[in-house]
Amino acid sequence: MIETIKIEVSAQGLHNITQRINQAVRLSDVDEGLCTIFVQHTSASLIIQENADPSAKHDLENWLNRLVPEHDPLYTHTLEGADDMPAHIKSAITATSIAIPIIQNQMALGTWQGLYLWEHRRLRGQRTIIIHVA
Repeated sequence: MIETIKIEVSAQGLHNITQRINQAVRLSDVDEGLCTIFVQHTSASLIIQENADPSAKHDLENWLNRLVPEHDPLYTHTLEGADDMPAHIKSAITATSIAIPIIQNQMALGTWQGLYLWEHRRLRGQRTIIIHVA
């Protein structure tokens, strides 16, 4: 089963998409297998991370923004705004796809794990994610 979903983003940061992906897995009727998630963008990424304490999300976002700052004089790709080149770098050093085992028709995430779309731009809009369950 392959499904394409659109995620509305209104801000830079981590957006929990666990429920949307779980829904696709449940509808697939795959009891045991693999769920692969892929984001079709060069300035967003995917991550599995803590889903209980919001401070973990906040700290990750702040750390990555400090690691890859805007307005670095080395950037030449600047026509789309100060957040564009940093977004490409953040996407390159994180992940654009994730594979998660399916056990008993659900993703085998740990107790405190959630699946996030990591939006690296400040622009509002949609991100397209492809879900493959087999």
